[in-house]
Amino acid sequence: MAVLLPTLLFAKLNSPLIQAILIATVWMGFIGFIDDYLKVIKKMKKGLIARYKMTGQIALGIIISLWVISMPEYSDFSTKTTVPFLKNVEIDLGMLYPLMVILVITGTSNAVNLTDGLDGLAAGLLAICFTVFAAIAYISGRVDFSDYLNIIYIPGAGELTIFTSAMAGACIGYLWFNSTPAEVFMGDIGSLSTGSALGTLAVLLKKELLLSIIGGVFVWEALTVMLQVSWYHRTKRKTGEGQRLFKMAPIHHHFELSGWPESKVVVRFWIIGLLLALFSLTTFKIR
Repeated sequence: MAVLLPTLLFAKLNSPLIQAILIATVWMGFIGFIDDYLKVIKKMKKGLIARYKMTGQIALGIIISLWVISMPEYSDFSTKTTVPFLKNVEIDLGMLYPLMVILVITGTSNAVNLTDGLDGLAAGLLAICFTVFAAIAYISGRVDFSDYLNIIYIPGAGELTIFTSAMAGACIGYLWFNSTPAEVFMGDIGSLSTGSALGTLAVLLKKELLLSIIGGVFVWEALTVMLQVSWYHRTKRKTGEGQRLFKMAPIHHHFELSGWPESKVVVRFWIIGLLLALFSLTTFKIR
C-alpha cells in the first residue's frame, strides 16, 4: 500500500508505463502471497510449486514484452536495448526481445528473493536501486536531459519517478522494522513483487543491461547459487560425492559461516551496492 497508494494518487493512471509497472508489481505480489500463504497458513514447507511460480514469471515477461512492443511511445525502439559505456549504440533484438524481457524479469525477481536472507539486506539494496531508477526515469522523460546525456527519450517516463520514489521510500520505511533484529519480514510477497518491479523498470527504461551494474549485488547472489548447484552436481557425477564452491549459497551465508557478524555482512553489501549504483550513473557521461 505504501507504493500503490502514492502511485494511484499522484501518477497518471492512463500512462501505459504506470499501468505496466503496476501490473508487474501486483502480478508477482499475488504469486508471492500464494507462496507465503501455503508456507505460513497451510504449513506446506515448499510453498508454491517452483514450476507454477516460474510459469507466472514467464507469463509476466511475455505480457510486459508485448506491452512495450505495442506502445506508440516505443515505436522507434521497441525491441532495442542500450549498451552501457557506448554512446548511441543500441542492439535490436528483434524476435528475441521477449526472451530477454522474460530473462530480466524472472532473473531479477528470483535474485531479490535469494538475497532476502539476512535482516535488512534486500531492503537496503532495493532502496538504493529504486533511487537510481527514479533519477533515470526523470532524465529519460525529459527531452533536454536525455538529449544532453545521449540516452533514449521516452515520453511519459517521468511518471515512473513517482512509483520509484514511493518504492524507495517504502523500502527505507520497512528497513526501520527489518533491521537486525528484524521485527517484520518481507516474505515472497515482498521480494517477488519488488524484484519484478525492478526488472520491469529496467525494461521500460531500456536499461536492461545497465541493471546488471545497478543491481550488481543481486546478480552476484544469484550467480553464487547457480555456481554452487552446478558445481555440486558436476562433481557428484564425476566422483560420486558432490563438492561445494562456497560454504553455503547465496554468498551472504558463506561470509556468515566464515565468521562475519550478520550486521557486518549487510552493511558491507550495502556499501558495494551503493558504489555500484553510483558507478552506474557515471556510465551516462563516461562514453
